[in-house]
Amino acid sequence: MFDPAQPADGSALSSAVMRSQLTSLKALIDAIVTLSSAQVISTSTLGAGSPATASVAVQGNTLRFSFGIPQGFQGAEGPQGPPFANAMIDSVSTLDPGQPAFVNVSFDGSNVHFDFGIPRGNDGSQGPPGEVSQVTLDNAIATTAQNPVNVSSLSQSASSFYDQNQMQQVMDKLDEVLATLKRV
Repeated sequence: MFDPAQPADGSALSSAVMRSQLTSLKALIDAIVTLSSAQVISTSTLGAGSPATASVAVQGNTLRFSFGIPQGFQGAEGPQGPPFANAMIDSVSTLDPGQPAFVNVSFDGSNVHFDFGIPRGNDGSQGPPGEVSQVTLDNAIATTAQNPVNVSSLSQSASSFYDQNQMQQVMDKLDEVLATLKRV
């Protein structure tokens, strides 16, 4: 155990006493806690006019703080501000992609003014060319119907009885329509 009175003034030096004192000092130094971090544990609001408080504690290698902060006294209410009649958009700017959007607001005493900055989106990538080979085009056309505008109307009304001649005319007109719609 360290004894600050050892060795006594004017005494002969003793290696055993000196060794004991130095060993005791080393043990005290080794026992000192090395702090590696600090942490605020709590902050509380105290009543107006209360004194501020602060406390600190060591837990392991961490210095832990707690604070008490008094709230201010209630001030007098200020005068009513002027009413404003309008909100105005002064400008809208297009920004480059990736820039942050912004809104600036100002008040001139009567009007609230807004300035906006809005980034445009990134340009899309160009797709592959839309070229079609003649074979692909011919195959696509071959599977479509032709325009039947050249087929004339039959222009007759149905008989109230079976008429073989009239039925043949209907069948011939149907064959004409089908032949016009076919691709050769």
